[in-house]
Amino acid sequence: MFDHLQIHDTRERLIVGVADAALAPLRWGRARSVAGPVGRVLLLRLERIGDLLMVLDAIRDARAAWPHAEIDLAVGSWNAPVAALIPEVSRVEIADVPWLAREGRGDTWPALVAKARRWRTRDYDVVVNFEPDIRSNFLAWLTGAPIRLGYSTGGGGAWLTDALEYEPASHVAVNARQIIARAAGHAAPDQAAPGRWPQLVPPPDAVARAEALIGDAPRPLVGVHASGGRESKQWHLDRFAAVARELALTRGATIVLTGSDSDRPLVNQVASQLRGARVIDVCGALDLPALAALLARLDVLITGDTGPMHLASAMGTPLVALFGPSNPARYGPLGPGAHVIRIDLWCSPCGRVRLPPERCRGHVPDCLDGIDVTRVVAAAIAQLDQTDQTDRRGSRRPTTT
Repeated sequence: MFDHLQIHDTRERLIVGVADAALAPLRWGRARSVAGPVGRVLLLRLERIGDLLMVLDAIRDARAAWPHAEIDLAVGSWNAPVAALIPEVSRVEIADVPWLAREGRGDTWPALVAKARRWRTRDYDVVVNFEPDIRSNFLAWLTGAPIRLGYSTGGGGAWLTDALEYEPASHVAVNARQIIARAAGHAAPDQAAPGRWPQLVPPPDAVARAEALIGDAPRPLVGVHASGGRESKQWHLDRFAAVARELALTRGATIVLTGSDSDRPLVNQVASQLRGARVIDVCGALDLPALAALLARLDVLITGDTGPMHLASAMGTPLVALFGPSNPARYGPLGPGAHVIRIDLWCSPCGRVRLPPERCRGHVPDCLDGIDVTRVVAAAIAQLDQTDQTDRRGSRRPTTT
């Protein structure tokens, strides 16, 4: 029942489907045009850091479509530091929706409704919700904007003036760019067209903090982000260490260990196996703007499917990205020189990152366990060789200034 909804949980799909049926009368008499030029636009991207970073091209498309408009971006507070680095955005709004806030934190529904009503006073001409979710579509409706676009496949299409179907076989970025094209009345963009990197602009103080940590360390600078963020996406720590040791030995690499404060136990385990190598440990030492600036200076970053992977991609950093249960065709890095490693299994990619199958819990899942050190080292060396060739041509990838 309600199979048109792209909601995995059967009970949740039933609840949203019934709500959609009740909301059907709202589809009648909805405004679909703006009198005069578009002056104010609100983009809703309330999810995690990787989700925000995957819609940067769409945000750039919005700026190109409405070059003179104020373009506001609503994000969770966890993404506010990154949102402030997006040059196309005029203003950042904060909404910590409870279904995405971690550790039980987040705005209450009365607080969210109050925020959306304050957004109404901004007199937005266009509101675009990048998240296929009935709840955030409701927030879009509360803004009162005459044009409201989003996706029907998470429910709540009746709250919108134009509801698209989310294409699950396409990349998040492709879906996002298509919805902006629809809002602007343009043809869908050429997804093969080269992007612009870096896509974020860290402020000078963030750049200075990153450079102070790197100092004059010998190149190549090889970043290792050992934390997978979730157990289902965690590769073996000893294999991360083995890759780093090999690159330090064969390429004279300086190893840069990244991570948040909560990643400290994992980073310590990797660092303990790197005695004799040049190591710069920046775990917990950088906020997101400074981390973006640091990632831009690496010659390659080795990581799982993580927020820092997408941050590095946005900065144009060469990547070796290890994928297990998540599908790189939907969530893979989009930056230049990204190399994805995964193995083919009958069950992979299952997409069950938050709730993996019982057989994959409590240990590294088979789809990551099958990735060996030799393959990762070879991919990293290929990236370093490509960087060397680019340097010799005098066209090193762009970095922030």
